[in-house]
Parts: sequence; C-alpha cells; structure tokens
Amino acid sequence: MPVDNLPLRTHLVAGGFPPGAAAGHDHDYARLRLLEVLAESEIRATSANDFADIEKWLPLSRLLITYVAGPMLSDEQAASVKRWMASGGRWLGLHGTSGGKAARIEGTRQRTMVKTDHHRALGGFFINHPPVRKFQVDVPDSGHAILRDIGGPFTVVDEPYMIELQTPETSRVLLTSELGPDVSPPGFGFRYEKDTALQADGKTRVLGYSQEVGEGEVVYIALGHCHSPATNSQPFVDVSVEPEGKTPAYVRTTWETPEFQRMLRNAVAWGMR
Repeated sequence: MPVDNLPLRTHLVAGGFPPGAAAGHDHDYARLRLLEVLAESEIRATSANDFADIEKWLPLSRLLITYVAGPMLSDEQAASVKRWMASGGRWLGLHGTSGGKAARIEGTRQRTMVKTDHHRALGGFFINHPPVRKFQVDVPDSGHAILRDIGGPFTVVDEPYMIELQTPETSRVLLTSELGPDVSPPGFGFRYEKDTALQADGKTRVLGYSQEVGEGEVVYIALGHCHSPATNSQPFVDVSVEPEGKTPAYVRTTWETPEFQRMLRNAVAWGMR
C-alpha cells in the first residue's frame, strides 16, 4: 500500500545500547515528550527500544521517529528503510541517531565511531562532540516544513555534535552553528582521523539537514541531549553552562525551547502530510 494511503500512524524508536542501557541519555524523558507531541495531534503510535522489529512496523507507518544512543539499523534493515522512504515514508532522526557502534582503538582507552549502511540511509555520521555547552543555532533555510514559524537564531544547551554529511551535494542544510574547531580536552570523546564535519569556512557545522529519497524524505536534527542523575555520563560541561564545569543533574534545555518544541510539532505534520 502506498504510504500516502496509510492511516495516520508513527513508529517511534527510543533507547540505548546494550538493551536497557541509558547510554548517557534519558530515553524515557525523550520518549514521553515525543509521544505527548503525537498525542496532541491524535496520531496513533507504536514504540520500541531498538530496531529489532522495524520491518514489522514500517509498512503500517507514515513517519519514523528515532531518538537512540547505540541502536542502529543493520544493513538489511537500512535497505528496508530506504525502500519505505522511496515509496513515500518520512524519517525524523534526532540526536544520537547519527551514532551507533564505537570500536575500541588497540592500546588505548579511546574508541572510534564505525560507519555503516545505517548512516548512509540517514545521510549523516557522528564523529564526536566536545563537552555540553551553550551555543547559538542558526537557521539558514527556514523554508522547510519542519522549520515553519521558527524564524531566526535560537540558543540551546546541548552536545555540539560533529556530523559528517554523507551526500552533501544532495542534502538541504536546515540548521547550523558556528562552533568552530573541535575543542575537546585530550582523551575526551571519540577519536577520528580527520574533522570531516567542519565546513570549508573553518567555523560552521551542520546540525540539521533534509534529503529526499524517492517519494519520501529523511530529516536529521542533531539537537536534543537530555539526561537525569540516573542517566548522566557527562564528566564535566563547558564553562558556558556552569562556571566550574560541574555537570547539572538534569539537562533538558533544548527540549524546553519554543523552537525545538515547534520543530517537533512541525515534524509530525510533515510526516503525516
């Protein structure tokens, strides 16, 4: 059945890896907020903690929303998602969706991210992020449906993600920030050979983009970090958040901004057509 003929239904995937792990994020909070947004529009939803049964739910769904830290599509599942999008499905990937598997670097305690078909389907690949900080998000293309009524720049407290676009020539850049070069302290985060996320001007990073896939589309937004005392894994934060670098017990600032809330509501309307 063509996606446009399906009932108004969304499949939501929110969870960490290994199964049941927080992986540094409060998935329960994110899941609840996303389900609340769907409920506002009376959109029926199914939910899961990972992609294990994704192929069962895609044929029933117009929209796929993912907020994950670790779980990722297998190569076969990525192919299924691409076929579903080509037939009209829409995928909203949030925050850690661009991550996945991290491989240990022999002889060190550091790890490096591993690129798979999951990232090629999503169109973006996470390589690292410096400590949580306060920064301005710019909106270079407010014409996309997800950015309706957003207007100009807004400020968040979030993880400043470094995202490598997989096909920049076909990606529509929606959100950016002048975060500049990676300022992670030695040994912090993940190791990478080259900063493939920094744009040619040496200061801009892409934090949101869209890409058409046949009759469908994927939109990825790097924003949305949230943690609680039980799920926090941040050893410290940037002084722009707390002068002494002490990690706040709760970080949910992005979710509380009117702009991010508007984007989520817009995304539901975009996903339902």
